Amino acid sequence: MTAPTPSQTVGPFFGFALPFENDALATAVDSPDATRVEGQVFDGDSEPVGDALLEAFQGDQFARCRTDGEGAFHFTVHKPPVSDGAPYLNITVFARGLLRHLHTRMYFPDEDRANRVDRVLGLVAESRRHTLIARRDGENLRFDVRLQGESETVFFAL
Repeated sequence: MTAPTPSQTVGPFFGFALPFENDALATAVDSPDATRVEGQVFDGDSEPVGDALLEAFQGDQFARCRTDGEGAFHFTVHKPPVSDGAPYLNITVFARGLLRHLHTRMYFPDEDRANRVDRVLGLVAESRRHTLIARRDGENLRFDVRLQGESETVFFAL
């Protein structure tokens, strides 16, 4: 039996190899339930990560967006229906220097009651839950991803 091969850094090719036309749109912009999510990806020194790629998915929707020079990204999504717990989007982060992509969730800020009883959020220390809940920013939602450091986003091992 041979030993497994270690992970290797494979980026940042994903910034130009994976995007596709209208990839940030999981739902039509003019859909009555469309929500724009905007955010930035920051490294451990709170510097923007300008060559990351994020995917948001849940149920019937999938969106992908690479970050710009300011680490900014955006998605147009709809709040997914849920049968148990709070509505959320799965978020996957690909970035230079990561040996493996990171998995997190984005919960919706207008679901306070459901968020309080969500099984997964309940496993996260109360002091860190805010890193998983988007916040209202005018007509949009704001969801920043911090890869390390103070207020590091909670990531999940899958």
